[in-house]
Amino acid sequence: MTNNQNTITFFDLIRHGEPAGGPMFRGSKDDALSDTGWQQMNAAIRDDDQWDVIITSPLLRCRLFAEQLAEQRQIPLHQEPRLREIAFGDWEGRTSESIMADTPEALTRFWRDPVRYPPPGGEAITEFRQRVSSAWQDWQTQAAGKRVLVVCHGGVIRMLLAEVMGIPTERSFSALTVPYACRSRIRVDESEHGLLSCLQTHGG
Repeated sequence: MTNNQNTITFFDLIRHGEPAGGPMFRGSKDDALSDTGWQQMNAAIRDDDQWDVIITSPLLRCRLFAEQLAEQRQIPLHQEPRLREIAFGDWEGRTSESIMADTPEALTRFWRDPVRYPPPGGEAITEFRQRVSSAWQDWQTQAAGKRVLVVCHGGVIRMLLAEVMGIPTERSFSALTVPYACRSRIRVDESEHGLLSCLQTHGG
């Protein structure tokens, strides 16, 4: 907090590491981290990182690491169901190669415009963005003035950054790459003029 009228909140977003089972459309499939995934997450956290609260998706690939970090550093931890990954429907548990072999155009269309071409049986991306945005709005209020770590998913991070950067929903999946254990930082300033959020770093 810089003065009585201005509150600054920092949100550090980190995607989970590699899950057990290898690359696939995982969505709501609840795999834990692989050994490599644990190594990626541990390597992404620095000794000088300081947070006041940790928020995590309830899915194992996020939650188990968040619980361990919260215990190690004695930081309050909150599970946020609205930050679970998008449900990929019939694609869950399948690789890109498998989907391409059956329906060659499906992935191309999805990445180009997931609003018009969602995965069959999957969650509508407009509903996905709405629930992520709802959590984002609530936590900006609840965690105002704090340093927050959010452990979540590639799709969730894309939605959050789309909110901050004004990226259209149909471009939200293809506009940014979010590799395993990728970190991003959002700064939120609240003043008498309202809320101003900006992306400070991505990929660090």
